[in-house]
Amino acid sequence: MHVSVLLKESIDSLNLKENSIIVDCTLGYAGHSSEILKRIKKGYLYAFDQDSEAIKESDKKLSKINSNYKIINSNFVNLKSELDKLNVSEVDGILYDLGVSSPQLDEKERGFSFHQDAKLDMRMNQNQELDAYYVVNNYEEKELINIFRKYGEEKYATSIAKGIIKNRPITTTLELVEVIKNNVPFSYKKEKHPARKVFQAIRIEVNDELNILESSLKQALNLIKVGGRVSVITFHSLEDRICKRIFDEASKVDSSLKKLPIIPLEYQPKYKIIGSVTPKKEELNNNNRARSAKLRIIERVR
Repeated sequence: MHVSVLLKESIDSLNLKENSIIVDCTLGYAGHSSEILKRIKKGYLYAFDQDSEAIKESDKKLSKINSNYKIINSNFVNLKSELDKLNVSEVDGILYDLGVSSPQLDEKERGFSFHQDAKLDMRMNQNQELDAYYVVNNYEEKELINIFRKYGEEKYATSIAKGIIKNRPITTTLELVEVIKNNVPFSYKKEKHPARKVFQAIRIEVNDELNILESSLKQALNLIKVGGRVSVITFHSLEDRICKRIFDEASKVDSSLKKLPIIPLEYQPKYKIIGSVTPKKEELNNNNRARSAKLRIIERVR
């Protein structure tokens, strides 16, 4: 069962009103969307997801609450274009929960988990061609090293990549885990699961997660009304850095204007950072997946 991380904090961060127009960019299994829908009785919810299984389950769940929602079967990189089609040009709040949902991890056929054996897959959108099997078995050594370093911050990227090349074809998740284990020092295996960073890196590569996030966040800032907020739950430092940088850039005065005694209104930032929140001890005790989560919030002020 999927437990939404930072549920109360993220819902509170959106400052919901009865008539709020809200976008949930990561519907998943409707943990956040359900709570949003209960609070916006006269408003409207637009929810994005590209996982057909999640959409089916969430639609059942949301329809029991009320009917003022629309599920958009698309990647959130298409945020603006999909809302344009519906004549929606501004909204009161946008939420992102960037964690892979528990059902995706737990359904071993999806090939996300390094604990269960399955065909290498890791596609969020099951209709796309690029999957983990292709990355592992067709990328050149240099490309593998690059993605393991860049997206996994993996210090043994080179030896793992060499091991993969030597053991091709690698068909399943546990075959890949075995190769990783055989190509890192024994001491490394005792720290955390040695496959964790490589699996993260492959998943990010397959789904182009970081480029998509950057593009979508910039669209989100432009869609927010004055007084509206964008709230983002990240789960690893790479996502968090992108979010922090984009929020910082949007909320800062141009450095060339800083020396002016008074900064004219039209040059003042349009956004203000509200803050960042991490899970409380109680949530960490109840949900292991919350341990790396961080919620960042920004508001449009003019």
